[in-house]
Amino acid sequence: MKKLFLSIFVGSLFTTAYAQNPTAVVKKDSVAVTDSVKTKPEPFAFGDFTWLNGNDRRHKALLDTKYFTGRFLLDFNYTASNNNPIDHTVVGSTALARDHEFEISTVAFGGDFHYDNIRASVLTQFGTRSTVVPRNDFSVTRGQFDLSTAYRYLSEANAGYHFNVLNGINVDAGIFMSYIGLFSYYNAENWAYQPSFTSDNTPWFFNGVRVQIFVSDKLKIEPWLINGWQSYGMFNSRPGIGGQILWRPKEWLQILSNNYYGADTQDKPGRKRFHTDNSIEVRYFKSSNKGSFVNSAAFSVTGDLGDEKGDGVNGFTSDPVKGPAQYFASAMLYHRMVMAKGHLGWTVGGGFMNNPGRYLVLYPTGDANPIPAINTGAVGTHPFSANPGDKFKAYDYSTTVDLMPNDYLTFRLEVVHRHANVPYFAGHGGVTSPDGYNTTTLPADFKPDLVNSETRFIAALLVRF
Repeated sequence: MKKLFLSIFVGSLFTTAYAQNPTAVVKKDSVAVTDSVKTKPEPFAFGDFTWLNGNDRRHKALLDTKYFTGRFLLDFNYTASNNNPIDHTVVGSTALARDHEFEISTVAFGGDFHYDNIRASVLTQFGTRSTVVPRNDFSVTRGQFDLSTAYRYLSEANAGYHFNVLNGINVDAGIFMSYIGLFSYYNAENWAYQPSFTSDNTPWFFNGVRVQIFVSDKLKIEPWLINGWQSYGMFNSRPGIGGQILWRPKEWLQILSNNYYGADTQDKPGRKRFHTDNSIEVRYFKSSNKGSFVNSAAFSVTGDLGDEKGDGVNGFTSDPVKGPAQYFASAMLYHRMVMAKGHLGWTVGGGFMNNPGRYLVLYPTGDANPIPAINTGAVGTHPFSANPGDKFKAYDYSTTVDLMPNDYLTFRLEVVHRHANVPYFAGHGGVTSPDGYNTTTLPADFKPDLVNSETRFIAALLVRF
């Protein structure tokens, strides 16, 4: 048994394949595997899982051919904060960037190639997210060549091979989407627009190799060997390791667990990070009456726990010698109803985060930036403190209404309130300069205007083909 597992794993290091969504990939597997060979049921093909939070809600891909399945996404929003910052900067979000402006968050196009058992996926990313998400990766400051520029316009780029073993074994190498935090990187797949802190402060992508082992059509086990925690490069000399267990025993139930271990702090090779992310999603109601106004109801519960230990910090407990506590504890709960023959959706939810040491907090930008900027090396003159042991507690709650004419278009309205125990969100004075422009020389008495809370209105147009 050990020899069989070893041969599969070693072979996987030299091949690659797959896309984020297992349900969508199943359709490609059916192309890749000939009828004379395929004897096992396709993974997750026994049910309709478009109801899940973080999953593709399309029932059919429009841009589908024998060898290529195309994908196109457009994410357009207008957001307004009650703080009305003069520099129009949104602090503490990866979904949003500009306040009180029309914003193209994402334009992505590409698709999935499939021939025999070989597949490849490429999806571009343009819009504000191509700047907002890579800016949180400081591994690119190590060494030469500009990784943030080289990779920032690719959200997915991987290729690989499908093995006809068990119910299928797929191997990917490249950049692929992370599952940690339940929410998808693509808002068209989510129940809400602004993710709760649990999701927004955990990775959106990985760079490395993954092996997807479908033990049955209901269970997937997926190990990862990656550069690090949402990092294009490595902070230290060893890669990060992790994996996912995904179980869908029934059409109305999903249980998953993601786990990670790595060294992700610059110049601190002895500081190790552990993180576990666990979710359950239940569709507890589905109407059998076609004339019913309420079609279905579901909820998702997610809990995360992790810590950093070594080189000056001591995980979950403070120690006078080893250092202060530095850990991450968070949870989020969402409830979703779908009505009017699938054309109307209503979501309520929220969550909390406790992150002493602030190692996963999305740092404020501008004059509050505590980390040297990737290209200029500049640090804000009034940086947001991110020292070991610094406290950070936050919570959020939101309500979201979706109008969905079909599977490919969503009009979304959302109100979200977020609060932190320390000044963190952009206040009316913004984080950039007295007049809000980054070309203005900062006077000696200027400091970023950070406040403890914000209430935000979001309107979005989401298209996915």
